[in-house]
Amino acid sequence: MRRGKDSTGSLIRQNSVRIPSLRPFSPFSFPFSYSKHRPIQQLQTMFPDQLLFIDGTFSPSVEENPTFFTSINPATNTPLARIYEASPRDLQYAVDAATKAFESWSKTTPIERSRILNKAVSILRGRSDEIARVESLDTGKPFSETSTLDVPGGADVLEYFAGICLSGLEGKTVRLREKAWFYTTKEPLGVCVGIGAWNYPIQIALWKCAPALAAGNTFIFKPSEVTPLTANILAEVLTAAGLPTGVFNVVHGSGGVGAWLGNCSGVAKISFTGQVETGKKVYASAAGSSLKNVTLELGGKSPFIVLPEADLSLAADAAMVANFYSCGQVCTNGTRVFVHSSIKSKFENLLLERVRDGIRAGDPLDPSVNFGPLVSAGHSEKVKGYIRHGEEVDKARLLCGGLKRTLSLPDGKGLERGFFVAPTIFTDCNDSMLICREEIFGPVLSILTYETEEEVVRRANDTELGLAAGVFTRDIDAAHRVIGKMNAGICWINTWGESPAEMPAGGWGLSGLGFENGSEALSQFVRTRCVLVENGEFPAVFSKS
Repeated sequence: MRRGKDSTGSLIRQNSVRIPSLRPFSPFSFPFSYSKHRPIQQLQTMFPDQLLFIDGTFSPSVEENPTFFTSINPATNTPLARIYEASPRDLQYAVDAATKAFESWSKTTPIERSRILNKAVSILRGRSDEIARVESLDTGKPFSETSTLDVPGGADVLEYFAGICLSGLEGKTVRLREKAWFYTTKEPLGVCVGIGAWNYPIQIALWKCAPALAAGNTFIFKPSEVTPLTANILAEVLTAAGLPTGVFNVVHGSGGVGAWLGNCSGVAKISFTGQVETGKKVYASAAGSSLKNVTLELGGKSPFIVLPEADLSLAADAAMVANFYSCGQVCTNGTRVFVHSSIKSKFENLLLERVRDGIRAGDPLDPSVNFGPLVSAGHSEKVKGYIRHGEEVDKARLLCGGLKRTLSLPDGKGLERGFFVAPTIFTDCNDSMLICREEIFGPVLSILTYETEEEVVRRANDTELGLAAGVFTRDIDAAHRVIGKMNAGICWINTWGESPAEMPAGGWGLSGLGFENGSEALSQFVRTRCVLVENGEFPAVFSKS
């Protein structure tokens, strides 16, 4: 048992491990060296049980009969680790620890916070390949992605907020008259909660905690129960950088853990990434409990528009990234590919060439692989269901992939048990098809044709979702004209997918509320105090005349 309460109500820690430096204790014990690539079949040893990280301590649940769940390697369908699920008592302890830590952390100067966060950046980069390999094991994403985008991109975000907190938290002073003025200050909110998604675990964790910590808040992170492993490593990194006890906490579990935190009156803000329907529930519980500040990054069904004057080779390269990077498990994916009818055949051929010659499926830890499995058995079946519907009900024409197409995978690595789905392209699609209306979140691209700019703008906007949109053309005036009419918060011209730390990311409509990244994200983790000062006479309206 980790902790309990004595008769006076004080917290008692039992059988817990405090981490004063980088790694006197690690929740991971790897059966291989990180110095070179090792194939998956040599990684069958299950990692140690993954603990909660609360108040500076890695420890199991307080419950005598704790609940566990299991992380699965999606490339081989084999277990990686058991993870302790946080109980309500664990969660209350996390909130109490974060609340207590807020008293001192909120009073630190921006430069003190910046020093700690920048040290964490250095540690993250030093452990980048190690963390990327864990991410690849847990998510099935190729190491070629996690080592170049997920971990380095997360470190960039932390570095960005460590920098802008030095100047981005300043208030203003406005003179009203000779002896009166007002000033504003930016104050942290309190205990903030981040609920992560399974597709970019450590990057999303950093997108959420970096602005929160930089602004002087304390933080509780709940990673997705599907891909939970790198959250504890992030706790190690921040602790090693000198982040005080209780400022950053990790609680594991299913949706019930997130729901408890959303209803907790001691939580000031929820930042959630996930499905639209779950986001609505988070929003409702946040409002119903204590009018919490909320940031929501939800789903998308984004239009990818290829105008007649486009560089088709560039557009085809981008369409591949917009649909098959991370095996299509990206919320901003441009899955509705609108192509002018005059260039459709040529564009289709360019895509087929790239699928045939450019897709390299296999062991995610192999640096040459660029296409991995879907994240879980359940998600694989969901994606296959959409493909089946596209073939049998929507009657779209299958250009490549589909359920009958199997990927060529290396033998002897257990990959035949993995959740691999072939890159699938449907063509001759129309707007009413289910595969063109609903977010699939897998390697499924739908080609639709159009005749006029007015038509494609209208059809591209015919959705309640408004996360992203992109236009490809050599005519820059046309590009800005079309992008200016898109109902989407994240837009690209002649590129797709890049989301730098400096650039705010947020959806319109049912795709979300608020922003992540950019200075806009920092502003969502503070509240403004306004103070009016009068050094002159006060007009005594009710004084005796």
